[in-house]
Amino acid sequence: MLTIIGYGAMAEAILKGLQKAKTKMILVRVVGRDKEKLRRIQTLYSVHTALLQENIWIKDENVILAVKPNALEEVASHLRGTAKILISILAGTPIAKIRRAIRANSYVRAMPNIAAAKQASITSLTGDLEAKEFAMELFQVIGRTIWLNSEKELDIATAIAGSGPAFLAQVAEALMDGGVACGLKREVARELVDGLFFSYSSIAHTHPTFIKDKVMSPAGTTAAGYKALEDKGVRAAFMEAVIKAFERTQR
Repeated sequence: MLTIIGYGAMAEAILKGLQKAKTKMILVRVVGRDKEKLRRIQTLYSVHTALLQENIWIKDENVILAVKPNALEEVASHLRGTAKILISILAGTPIAKIRRAIRANSYVRAMPNIAAAKQASITSLTGDLEAKEFAMELFQVIGRTIWLNSEKELDIATAIAGSGPAFLAQVAEALMDGGVACGLKREVARELVDGLFFSYSSIAHTHPTFIKDKVMSPAGTTAAGYKALEDKGVRAAFMEAVIKAFERTQR
């Protein structure tokens, strides 16, 4: 049995992925506090549900913990038994803290990103090696997965892949604003930027230096724009954004 505790955006993304992948789970159960939300989840995904107010037995089950980090202790007070594998997607919550709150044979931390809703997440995972294969296969239903060697690496990955969509959104908005400043209509600028990100995704596996060198010609438009970015310290600003985001996870 797979039990998902929580029914937020990430939990629902996983349910959508499981449904699309037609994963052969014996049983999927979603646990939460709100009867109406559970009824909606049950109708949409044909899963079993249970109210968190009840004692929830997790003995020998695989469990995904998908609640707010500050709800860990309260949720744990309702759980009974020892889970087989416990996978936590609680941001900034170390395995040691989860281990003290909930009993399990193996523990994994996972950090998907917002694109999980489109089954396009890059999900970082770390934890007990005996749970690696199961956890990696499970999270592949919402996109790509990468296994890391430590929780510190996971926190760094969170700063890149978890916070990164917000950083790239700022890039997208700035490019649109630049187009408007030059005279484009807002809707045209947005369509161009949408197309740009779609185009880049098809070549993202290529090293950035090679992409830059192919686009930039001597004394050309790209060279002029690239110099402006360097003059404004954009590269250093993005590096600092990752560093600051990582430092926040260590608090």
